[in-house]
Order: sequence, then structure tokens, then C-alpha cells
Amino acid sequence: MARITAVSIPTGVEVTINDQHVSVKGSKGTMEHTVHPVVEIVREDDNLTFLPREKGPAAISQSGTARAVINNLITGVSDGFEKKLELVGVGYRAQSQGKVLNLTLGFSHPVNYELPDGVTAETPSQTEVVIRGMDKQQVGQVAAEIRGFRPPEPYKGKGVKYADERIIRKEAKKK
Repeated sequence: MARITAVSIPTGVEVTINDQHVSVKGSKGTMEHTVHPVVEIVREDDNLTFLPREKGPAAISQSGTARAVINNLITGVSDGFEKKLELVGVGYRAQSQGKVLNLTLGFSHPVNYELPDGVTAETPSQTEVVIRGMDKQQVGQVAAEIRGFRPPEPYKGKGVKYADERIIRKEAKKK
């Protein structure tokens, strides 16, 4: 059987379990998730353990997924998540104005990206964008959509890339 790891609940985070419905409340807000019925949630002091109720690989994988999702909820309401993007290219700029991120990416028109609720964007410099929020999936989706406007190209490396992304460069065509 798979090794079981518990999720520890930090101080300042309140976890409520009602059957398969888990509600997590912290300093950044409240998030909820309904766990699959084949997963049993056991709470001991400040630890949550997720056990499969049935034998078989499906129940074991569901318990691991539930553990990861609840751990992300706890991290999100206590610390939050962030993704950093870099704009590489001459004249590529980003500017945050409230719920709208204005991007100049070498097109004939500016790109205005409206941020969804629960996600904020900061621009520490004109070529850096920091996306923050408490929902890990939503932060990653917003970062992917912004990167999708102008993905980095392999010849000059121009485009929108993640801060930790390494672009594999190609050699230009020779005569």
C-alpha cells in the first residue's frame, strides 16, 4: 500500500469537515472542496490524513489527489500562490491598472487582459509581471493565458516566459 503522509494545519487556519465537504478558512479568505466518496478524511489534532475506503488503485490515487488538493487549499488561504513572468523583447512592456493588465507585445494593438476575481497582478518593472492569488489552479491558468499571447520563440528568445523557464535556442538557417 502507498505511504500515507498527513497534511499539517498551520496556526491561523481553520478547517471544517462535513462528510466529504472540506472548508478551509485563513487570513487570505475561504476555500471549499468536495472530496471523492472513496476517500476517508481523518483529523487528529492539527493533522489531516486521507485514507482510501476501498482497495484498488483508483481509491489510492483519489486519496493522494485529495491530499494534494486540500494541501493546496491550506497553503492558498495562509500564504497564497504566485507566478512570475518575464517579457523579453524590444518594446515589450506590461502595466497593471487595477483589474486590467495592459501588455505591449509587438502587435499593432495593445493587449488588455482582464484579471478574474481572486487574482492580482503586479508589475515591479516594465518587463516583469507577478501574478498572485489563493487558488493555485487559477493563478497557473492566468499565467498560462498571458504567456499564450506571445510564447517565447526559439531563435531569438523573444516573448512572454515564466521566470524559471529555460528557452532552448535553435541555430538560424545557413545558406
